[in-house]
Amino acid sequence: MAVPTYTKSGTKATTAAKLDATVFGVKVENHELLKLAYTAYLANGRDNLATTKTRGLVSGGGKKPWKQKGTGRARVGSSRTPVWRGGGVVFGPTGEENYTKQINVKAKRLAIRQALSLAADDNKITVIEDIAAKGAKTAELAKLLNKIDANKRVLLVVENKNQELDRAARNLPDVKVVQANYVNVFDALNADRIVATEGALKTISAWLGGKK
Repeated sequence: MAVPTYTKSGTKATTAAKLDATVFGVKVENHELLKLAYTAYLANGRDNLATTKTRGLVSGGGKKPWKQKGTGRARVGSSRTPVWRGGGVVFGPTGEENYTKQINVKAKRLAIRQALSLAADDNKITVIEDIAAKGAKTAELAKLLNKIDANKRVLLVVENKNQELDRAARNLPDVKVVQANYVNVFDALNADRIVATEGALKTISAWLGGKK
């Protein structure tokens, strides 16, 4: 499969790049594996911040609200009972829950190949000879992406991520820079345009190509 190719300056190259069929030409018969990899990525990046207090952790409530008998009201031992307002929470999150999801390496790599194949089928992949942000200037990177018609949500895949390129893309809210061997299903599916350097394609083919 051939895709549009551009030079460093953003001008269109005379020949188109050919994508590795074992990575970008996988037939996706169902989307169950993609869904599993997608939800696993979100779950594994989730911060476990929610916590609640049980009746034993809520301050106060040591004194019995009223005597056991003779008032005509229901007996109660503490004002911090879960059935009262301001009381403890039953079976609430404690901050120790484990939300991570495990997916084996073989399945994860297949899911990434499927996501990249879907992007290739939708003509979302653009190859550029190389990319470098001159002096970490956001304007230079924005100008280059505009030249190659990458104006929406862009996943910029490079062979080696560096601070200058990362700094240049930081102020572009719709651009994410990722190193080739860290491409994931979440980013690949959510990107409107995947811009990859020739070196990054070689890295991806070495990582995901063949029968791995």
